[in-house]
Amino acid sequence: MELFDEFMDRAQEESEMQETEVPETDIPEVDVQKVVVEELAAEKAHMAEELAELRRQLATSEGIVKATQAQKENLEAQVGALKKQVANLERQLADEQLKTLDVQERNPNALALLDRDVEVPDRFPGETRDHIIDVVREAKEKAEQEGRLRKAQLLESVLIANEPSGNLQKKRAALEKFLEENHNVLNGTVINELEKYGIKYKDGDKYLLIGEIINRNY
Repeated sequence: MELFDEFMDRAQEESEMQETEVPETDIPEVDVQKVVVEELAAEKAHMAEELAELRRQLATSEGIVKATQAQKENLEAQVGALKKQVANLERQLADEQLKTLDVQERNPNALALLDRDVEVPDRFPGETRDHIIDVVREAKEKAEQEGRLRKAQLLESVLIANEPSGNLQKKRAALEKFLEENHNVLNGTVINELEKYGIKYKDGDKYLLIGEIINRNY
């Protein structure tokens, strides 16, 4: 009887143990869920980092656009101001040219020391006057060398009362510089420039020397 009771007790204990044990099939399912949750969490964190980086790039780009727009507006304002200055200077230059032409049309000799043939107009303001002053200066120096004091005195008084415009000297110096920059050679560039300003560089079919070009024109 005791053996039977002991057998029954053991059977009951084994039955209770089997009821309380977790099925082995449940363990892998829990592990899979845990792995999936961890992967989703990692992916979420990665996406959050990417989003934050994109937001930073967007903010930087917007800042660059604003700065560029400000620079553009500033440059446009400067260009507008420069255009106004250019237009103003062009108007002033046109007015001065009209005044010069008006004076020469009303009295072609007004810019010269002496009356001259109106069929030979100045190529630039003060051309005739500056040439005459040059001639007077050379004559005065020659008179002094020859001892002709009265002539020298009179010519000096003319020079004192009549200042040259300086345009003749400027034109001559500009031509000399241009020719020197081109090695004093009559190449295509030089000829085109001379023709542009109506400066003669030929006598018939014969080309003039550089010195002759300067002396004949200025």
